[in-house]
Amino acid sequence: MPSLAVNLCIALAAITWATVSMSVHQIREGFVGVYWRGGALKPEISTPGFHVMTPFLETFEEVQTTVQTDAVSNIPCGTSGGVMVKIEKIEVVNMLRQEKVLSTIRRYGVHYDKIWIFDKIHHEINQFCTKHTLHEVYIEKFDQLDEMLSTKLQEDCDKHDTGINIIAVRVTKPSIPSSIAKTFVQLEEAKQNVLLQVEQQKLFEQEAKTALMRTRAEAERVKAIREIELSQKVMEAASQKEVQAINDQIAANRIKSSADAEAYSMRVLAEAETSRLTAQKLQEIMYRSLANNTKIYFGDSIPKMFSPLTSDKL
Repeated sequence: MPSLAVNLCIALAAITWATVSMSVHQIREGFVGVYWRGGALKPEISTPGFHVMTPFLETFEEVQTTVQTDAVSNIPCGTSGGVMVKIEKIEVVNMLRQEKVLSTIRRYGVHYDKIWIFDKIHHEINQFCTKHTLHEVYIEKFDQLDEMLSTKLQEDCDKHDTGINIIAVRVTKPSIPSSIAKTFVQLEEAKQNVLLQVEQQKLFEQEAKTALMRTRAEAERVKAIREIELSQKVMEAASQKEVQAINDQIAANRIKSSADAEAYSMRVLAEAETSRLTAQKLQEIMYRSLANNTKIYFGDSIPKMFSPLTSDKL
């Protein structure tokens, strides 16, 4: 009996431990938990951390709500010309908005990305390849493929309100048959040679244009220097002419001033002599002259020079 009790206790403890283990669970950071009770999706989600659920009656799944990368591999691509190529890998960087988790899981399941990313990538690549030639798929339009896929995926996700944000799409170069690849390499080499010749021609033309521009610039520089020198000579001649005119004016003014001064001096002297030579002074001078004269005239014929004075005396 004691052994039976012990076994029962052990069994009960094991059942209890298993029940606790099944009921307590952890939600990782960057994820939310969604729950089903009897197969029906419950209307709430759980945040990161430890949580408890009813064992056997409820199940849960973690749904990532941070940025994740889905890689789609080995995608066949049949071109419009019938050539089959393969794209090794397409990576889609996306994120499910947390507020859309329940509605998306309810309509599309936990593996919603298979419908809206993996299967959609295959569909869009098939549509793209069937409408374009091998040259367009491999070379001409390959750089537009990632942008086209990103736009198409986001349009469909928004149209069906999935809550998925397409952040970026990365596409690897398609692999093509080796014979065709060799032809493409030859074509690419020929194209590069043509481009090289075109670039060389452009370089020669640019060098010629540069030389012409340099010659024109030198000619313009020489012309400008000559114009400046001529302008300086004209200005110097004009300045010399102005200086000469000023000097001539100064000399003329000096001569005029000297002549005016001399004329004024002579006029002053003349006025002084005129004021000094009065009638009395003239008579005195005459008498002095007569006194100094040694000649004496007798008779009636007296020189006429004295007749006015004689007549005045008489």
